[in-house]
Order: sequence, then structure tokens, then C-alpha cells
Amino acid sequence: MICPFCTHDDSRVVDSRPVEDGTQIRRRRECPECGERFSTQEVALLNIIKRSGATEPFAREKVLVGVRKACQGRPVGDDDLVLLAQRVEETLRRTGKAEIEAQEVGLAILAPLRELDEVAYLRYASVYRNFTSLEDFEGEIALLRAVPSSANSHSANEVNEKSDAPSLKTNQTTTSNR
Repeated sequence: MICPFCTHDDSRVVDSRPVEDGTQIRRRRECPECGERFSTQEVALLNIIKRSGATEPFAREKVLVGVRKACQGRPVGDDDLVLLAQRVEETLRRTGKAEIEAQEVGLAILAPLRELDEVAYLRYASVYRNFTSLEDFEGEIALLRAVPSSANSHSANEVNEKSDAPSLKTNQTTTSNR
């Protein structure tokens, strides 16, 4: 690392610490030539390969913009969206790849968004998966109903646990005129 004070082409690492959520490292360095100390931050690069073939660095802000549109008018806070974007980045970094297709980013958004808000999930999925008919929406809604998200199953259990009233089971009797 070049010293910013004397431009000597070498420096010694004095201290290293993780910063933010562990995706960066802050290093305290000392120049052996002039003795000045300075700090650097290192980030592991994560590039996104767009459909056009161009690459660009991953940006949480882009995830936030897309998800914020899907959550417009929904009871979802900014803190929830920031956590979702962080989860998406962590999921992508865990793949161990330095370059990831843009489509994989969209897929990484779907699961945490569904846990956060199913209506927002449906909105995002309709654009991401390019829904063109009511049948596309109906099929996705059928999947939502068939496989409940973990957030919904937790909230249903919490409601049952908090209720002091005994649970009532009803038997439905169906009659036919055959």
C-alpha cells in the first residue's frame, strides 16, 4: 500500500479490525519510510453480471429501490428493508463467487421478501418473473397458499400461544342428495 504522506510504496499493518457487518476490514498502517500512520478499508468485491453482459459492483441501494417499490403502501418499515438488503447481500456472498448473474440477485430477494410481506412479494415476483396474465397471478397465489411462509406460520403460532381462550375445533358435515 502506498503511503499517502510520502508516497513510499510499502507500509506495515499495525492493526486489523472487521467493520460494518463483517464485510469490510479496517487496517491501521504505518509507513516505514516517514513513520506516519494511516487507515485503509478493504472490501471483498462482488460484481453483478447484467443481462447485457456488463458487470457492475453489487449495490444494496439498488436492492432497496426495487423492494421499496414493491412495498409501496404496505406496512413495511425502512429498517425491515435495510435488513432484507443485508440478508440478500449475505446470501450472495456465501456463494463464494466474485461475480453473480443479475437473475440470482432477483432470486435471492424473493424468499426474504415473502417472509416480510406476501403482497409485496407478489408485486415483486410479477415484475421479476414477467407475469403476463391473471393465470400467472393465480398460480403464484395458489403456491403462496399451499406453502405458507415461515413468518406467517410463526405469527399464527404466536396468536394461538397468546390467546387464553380454549381453541375450538369445528367439524363440518357435508351432505349430498345422491
